[in-house]
Amino acid sequence: MAASTGSGSARPAKIRIRHLQQAKEAGRPFSMLTAYDQFSARAFEAAGIEALLVGDSVGTTVLGHSSTTATTHQDMLTFTGAVARSVHRPLLVADLAFGTYEAGPMDAVHHAVELVRAGAEMVKLEGGSAIAPQIRALVGAGIPVMGHLGFTPQSVNALSGHRVQGRQAEAADQLVAEALAVQEAGASAIVLELVPAEVSARITAELTIPTIGIGAGPSCDGQVLVWQDMAGLSGFAGKFVKAYAQLGAELERAASAYHDEVAERAYPGPEHSFE
Repeated sequence: MAASTGSGSARPAKIRIRHLQQAKEAGRPFSMLTAYDQFSARAFEAAGIEALLVGDSVGTTVLGHSSTTATTHQDMLTFTGAVARSVHRPLLVADLAFGTYEAGPMDAVHHAVELVRAGAEMVKLEGGSAIAPQIRALVGAGIPVMGHLGFTPQSVNALSGHRVQGRQAEAADQLVAEALAVQEAGASAIVLELVPAEVSARITAELTIPTIGIGAGPSCDGQVLVWQDMAGLSGFAGKFVKAYAQLGAELERAASAYHDEVAERAYPGPEHSFE
């Protein structure tokens, strides 16, 4: 996310929504990762990740739930605050949890305001034209919105599981129409999850706002992954996931070495002890 200066290009001190928009217009891909705690957030900031998503995926990746529908609003406030207190440069996006916006615009604004107070700079919610009133209300309240279409995890039961969306021509056309409705309602960006690459390329070309893909091919303006998947910690190896490290295996190796040294009284040694 370079910003031009007299001496060349330099990264802006703070990533704003306009920087994502500028990246789309310049054809410059940007990256987003989930983050839920100070250690991961600070590492991602140091790596130059442009946007951090405090996702409702915290319910499945950290809290041990089987579905994101179990993630509560209080969970989101807690983890959003943790990340917000830990970083400065990345754009901080937080999910509206299941049940916090479906009832209508007033409910959406109420819960989004609390997320903003916790440190969120943008909120994300799932759905298309059906939640356009909520998006308009949020934008009218001064709260930037990121949409989410394709496979929407909070609707996993209605969608009969984790399934690619928009494969048939009619379904693809509907997905494009829903994306346009989200944009028209005032969203500043949109996540496309488990969408055929050709369909996401079409949506990206038709929208003026940035698209962010997860299992949606290379044509989106940005990409997002759950960080535990990206780092090989979760053990999830979906088709769209690339593990850039194997932290799960390394953590197990370290814990095993610690266990063995404690059992053998090799740790703590004299260098770890006080006189």
